Amino acid sequence: MAVFAEYSNLPEEARGFSIALGNFDGVHAGHRAVMHAAAEGGQLAVATFEPPPRAFFRPNDPPFRIFSPSHRNNVLLKNGAEIVYELPFNASMASMRDDQFVIEVLEKGLGVKHVAVGCDFRFGRGRMGDASRLASLGRARGFGVSIVDDFKSDDRRVSSTAVREALIAGEPEKAAKLLGVGWSVKGIVQEGEKRGKTLGFPTANLHLTDIIHPKHGVYAVFARIEGKHWNEGVANFGRTPTTGLRSPLLETYLFDFDRNIYGSQLEVVFVEYLRAELAFETVDEMVEVMHSDVEKAKNVLSRKSCILLPE
Repeated sequence: MAVFAEYSNLPEEARGFSIALGNFDGVHAGHRAVMHAAAEGGQLAVATFEPPPRAFFRPNDPPFRIFSPSHRNNVLLKNGAEIVYELPFNASMASMRDDQFVIEVLEKGLGVKHVAVGCDFRFGRGRMGDASRLASLGRARGFGVSIVDDFKSDDRRVSSTAVREALIAGEPEKAAKLLGVGWSVKGIVQEGEKRGKTLGFPTANLHLTDIIHPKHGVYAVFARIEGKHWNEGVANFGRTPTTGLRSPLLETYLFDFDRNIYGSQLEVVFVEYLRAELAFETVDEMVEVMHSDVEKAKNVLSRKSCILLPE
């Protein structure tokens, strides 16, 4: 299994796959349906765009990625892809006509045997090509194209946009249903101000840099260090108005845990939104509410211990 950040000059063993083509942000149930369709055509690879076209054309937008690129790639590989191609989306690719993309990227570059896309797939300069156009061009160039219908859950289309809306609204359970797994973030634990430790609630701190920011507030969470066993916890994401932190920070308190994990990779799964951020007038008031948060989180996690966690 490998990741390639290009489509030209690939080794021969990295060409000739059946590919699932699209953005694959979040690798939700609809994305996995496209991957399944591609796998029926041969050895499975996934081709996505890096950066996503939206980031290229609108670089000043707030972070919108559901997963970081490395997180996304790991999920794609764990879901059966043998190769992930990160197609470099730059000015050259943005200016390609739809037929140029098919010939230069898919045929000459990747040597595709088959391609699967969602029914809303668009490609080429100014989004000139759609899924039907890709199928027509594919026939002309000697490869087949599968077009996958919208995937629905509770009569609602499963999409990355719907996942983002759920996270921004503080509805991680809804996001998990769309994704098929609890939404998680990964990062390296940073040293903070260590105020939590002095209050009896030491936290592991992560900055969510290039991924979407969920609704600010307190969440019941599961978390693991370096991909090992899951721990229960409670986390606050936001600016923590009482302490005056300026940039949003994810602060996770793990229950019954006493280890120095600075510099370790931490993965946090958001389970349920508990409350909004609060500004406290006294430290005692803050500590009292934090104790209440812990008890609420423990109750939530005891009821949701069977939530589908990432592998």
